[in-house]
Amino acid sequence: MSHSAPVQSPDLARVVRARNAVATVFALNGLAVASWMARIPEVRDLLGLTPSEIGRVLLALAAGSLIALPTSGLVVSRLGAARTVAGGSVLVAVGLALAGLGSDTLSVVAVAALGLAFVGYGSGSWDVAMNVEGAAVERLLGRTIMPRFHAAFSLGTVAGAGIGAGATAAGVPVVVHLGVISVVAVVVTITATRSFLPRTVEVGDDGEPAQRISVWTAWREPRTLIIGLMVMCAALIEGIANDWLALGLVDGYEVGNATGAVGFAIFLAAMTAGRTAGTQLVDRFGRLPVLRTSAVLAAAGVLLVVFGGSLAVALVGTVIWGLGAALGFPLGMSAASDDPRRAAARVSVVASIGYTAFLAGPPILGYLGDHEGVLNALLVVAAAAVVLGLVSPAAREQKPAETSVTR
Repeated sequence: MSHSAPVQSPDLARVVRARNAVATVFALNGLAVASWMARIPEVRDLLGLTPSEIGRVLLALAAGSLIALPTSGLVVSRLGAARTVAGGSVLVAVGLALAGLGSDTLSVVAVAALGLAFVGYGSGSWDVAMNVEGAAVERLLGRTIMPRFHAAFSLGTVAGAGIGAGATAAGVPVVVHLGVISVVAVVVTITATRSFLPRTVEVGDDGEPAQRISVWTAWREPRTLIIGLMVMCAALIEGIANDWLALGLVDGYEVGNATGAVGFAIFLAAMTAGRTAGTQLVDRFGRLPVLRTSAVLAAAGVLLVVFGGSLAVALVGTVIWGLGAALGFPLGMSAASDDPRRAAARVSVVASIGYTAFLAGPPILGYLGDHEGVLNALLVVAAAAVVLGLVSPAAREQKPAETSVTR
């Protein structure tokens, strides 16, 4: 059997262009999803749905993601990250347009739900592919940058929420708002993917395709499964704050909704800052010490929020919690991508496990909130942080043989 020669690494300028393109698609993914989320209250009113009914409609989004995540590793392996991201953006654009038409123009719940299923599938496959591409860029640059890509996603969600709030205040119809966002997302994303790395560099192709693994094989790897558990804990630490922090502050400290929103904004700012600055800490101290420190910070932060006794102390805890939530998820994706040949399959598995936290977190916290109060229910974060700290050794760096950039 003949083998092709190893692929030469691209030069630094090519990798930098790919880095900028990856940051762009991370931000646009966040922008697209948050644009829909910002209009949920208005969509509920337009369709005349009860809370339980809007909850069932939103399950279409989760169902689309659940279908996409386990299969996206195979898609990325076959098509490459660029084509998968581009295709995902098209599905998200179509889904947003359908969700807008179904909830606004047509007032048909089934059409809106179908659109959300497209959004969930497109966003899920886009998510895995951009993480695979980001990990390839990180390997070639030889320094930690994955957290900054996730910071770009966070900034995209903030922008999407802000634009959505502005569109709502200005009376812009849902169908117009989501239609414009869908066009922007698909055009800019497809343009950005043209600067992605060549597919052979992405997967570390050295003429030995048999060394790559299938998604099903990755599901049987203990290290991959433990990293998935770690990412699930990190997603709980982040997702519980997204869904429940503002409400916990309002109920627990008897403040107004605006103050609760400010507390949540402080959390987002701290998490984004942690993702931006944390890359240097990882390069200096290593992945494992940073993960363990993140676990300690998340646990300490939520304990201050719950038991602080005053709003001022709780807000300090919110900052610490945000810093602790910053790096677990992106570093888990980096750990799953240490070997480029196995990155697509492993990221797919890790993402599938990790994203269950976003599905399981809300009902768990809702149940505990009914019985113990929302503020006390936030202590689930401390438990997740303990587990994250215990399993974090699985994420120790495993360097592939060839990762340097030709300078």
